[in-house]
Amino acid sequence: MFWRSIVVKLWATILLFFTFVLVTLTILLLQFFETYHENEAEEELMQAANVVSKIIGEYHDRELVTNTIEQVRDPSNRVVVFFNDMEYWISDSTDKKLDSVELDWFYSDEDLTEVLSHNGNLKKKTTLPNTDTEVLLVGQPLESQLGAVFIYQSLDNIEETTKQTTRLIVLAAGIAIILTTFFAFFLSTRMTAPLIKMRKAALELAKGEFHTKVPILTHDEIGELAIAFNRMGRQLKYHIHALNQEKEQVQSILASMADGVISLNREGEVVLTNPPADRFIDLLSFNQTSSNREMKIVPNELKEALKQVISREEEVMREISIQGRTFVMLISPLYNQSFIRGAVAVVRDMTEERQLDKLRKDFIANVSHELRTPISMLQGYSEAIMDDIAQSQDEKNELARIIYEESLRMGRLVNELLDLARMEAGHIHLNMEEVNVTPYLTKIYKKFAGIAEEKSIHLLMENNYKSETFIFDPDRMEQVLTNLIDNAIRHTSENGHVKLMVDSLANGSIQFSVVDSGSGIKEEDLPFIFERFYKADKSRVKKEGASGTGLGLAIAKNIIEAHQGTVDVHSKVDKGTTFIVTLPKSIKK
Repeated sequence: MFWRSIVVKLWATILLFFTFVLVTLTILLLQFFETYHENEAEEELMQAANVVSKIIGEYHDRELVTNTIEQVRDPSNRVVVFFNDMEYWISDSTDKKLDSVELDWFYSDEDLTEVLSHNGNLKKKTTLPNTDTEVLLVGQPLESQLGAVFIYQSLDNIEETTKQTTRLIVLAAGIAIILTTFFAFFLSTRMTAPLIKMRKAALELAKGEFHTKVPILTHDEIGELAIAFNRMGRQLKYHIHALNQEKEQVQSILASMADGVISLNREGEVVLTNPPADRFIDLLSFNQTSSNREMKIVPNELKEALKQVISREEEVMREISIQGRTFVMLISPLYNQSFIRGAVAVVRDMTEERQLDKLRKDFIANVSHELRTPISMLQGYSEAIMDDIAQSQDEKNELARIIYEESLRMGRLVNELLDLARMEAGHIHLNMEEVNVTPYLTKIYKKFAGIAEEKSIHLLMENNYKSETFIFDPDRMEQVLTNLIDNAIRHTSENGHVKLMVDSLANGSIQFSVVDSGSGIKEEDLPFIFERFYKADKSRVKKEGASGTGLGLAIAKNIIEAHQGTVDVHSKVDKGTTFIVTLPKSIKK
């Protein structure tokens, strides 16, 4: 991790660059100074040879000449003077490596012979004969006479000077490399410190900390980058916030939709659903194995519909019935430009619509059934009167009475249908009054006392209401209680009993109960007794001659719900039935 850091990379790059430059410069300098020292040594030797040549030309006394040369020469060098072919002079040297050479060497070497022949000066590096000593040799002919001056010195002096120079250059280069290292590290750290802060800020942004800001320390490109980074963070925060709002809005819209919405990708995986869609998928997955449900495998119905959408590239509609419910599913393709990337399914629960349609058909059939009998009787008895089938006046009166009763029955049926329609439409109007409970119940009791006595049924009343008055619509509640008591009497056999009870509840509500010992209601039919034309279901065994429109309980339920109350029923076959009506103490308008 350390070697992958940009600080190390930048530091190493700068260090390598400066090291390369310094090494190259050091090599060039060493070569330059080596050549420079050799040239300087050659120039010094040539100047010394020129001085010796001038001394020889000015003075003729050999001893004076040699003494003078000894005074001006470098003690570490050797000077060889050829006055002529026969006379020569060789100086001493403090350098022990510079041995005195034989004269034959000067005459045997072509370069040296050229100098002796006055054919030019000589500068060369050579090795002394019979030794390993390398020397720098210069030669110059004498100006005024035959002969030449040769001066040579050991190259060790030059090499020592070069080594000292090399040590100085290497030391300087080492110091420069160390300084470059610190400079490169300082520069890279200073340059990368804002980048490290930006990296940390970027990681914070990745975690969702959009308030993170990078400090602006400079006004160069890095400072501009920090400004752009902070601006990017603000824009990202704004866009993320906007996306979250859009997402929440879409989720709220989907959650509030009554229809289910399912988004699928091309592989058949569920991408998005809303609560109605989840319930639909749960219903479809009910028949799957428990492992498939835990793995949330898409039901086959959705997969097959998705395949049809992808293959046909058009909408597909299906009607699915499962567990007693009916769903209509419309699946439309989702395009990514020209490519189908998935599909969206809109699922609507059509169970209530189908039930309402069935209820509408049943209602028409029931009304037709209820009206057909009295109309047939009216038509038949009317024709009997018109055809003078009834001979006596009593027979004609009997036929007229039957026609009248059937017309009244039709009128009651039509009125009850109108009342029920108005109630279900919410047009029921209640005249709320403060009713004295005891006289009110006594009136209803006396209303049915004679009918019960005629049928040998014991009609009882029990008033346990603690208060004297209660607020409700007396006419509408009388209609409810009349219907319940009338049904109880009609479905109770001789020597049976019907009881009207009133009780007080702890919350101040009032409770009416109608209890009979009649034929009772089958358990599977109890949920349907408040539907219209319940009597057409033959759920209850009637006494002979009992009749009714089958709308009374439906009307009673609407009246009770208009009072914001509840109605419950408990029944056992051949044991009796109990209707319980509860009205709240205060009714909200």
